[in-house]
Amino acid sequence: MAPVTVELEGTLTPDGAIILDSKPALPPGRVRVILQSQASPVDRFWTVMNEIWEGQRARGFVPRSGEEVNAELEAARDEWEEHQLALEKIQEEARKARECPHGSG
Repeated sequence: MAPVTVELEGTLTPDGAIILDSKPALPPGRVRVILQSQASPVDRFWTVMNEIWEGQRARGFVPRSGEEVNAELEAARDEWEEHQLALEKIQEEARKARECPHGSG
């Protein structure tokens, strides 16, 4: 019978045991195991981030300065404050209308 190759992932424990993520689709018997370490999720994250940043540099992207970010945040806060004041005015008008339902107030 020709050898069958099945690729699975798993975890190597400190005592050297291997815990497979799933059961291999092979009959019981001798097998050859080749171990290859994998990058941790954190390593993969930074690899992807570095690829993104490299692509941005290649396209000439210039990130905003801290001052630009802070100015944008302040503008957003000011805009939200205006919205909040408008909402409070509407709520106060609604409260008054409930207190005087016939418009005689």
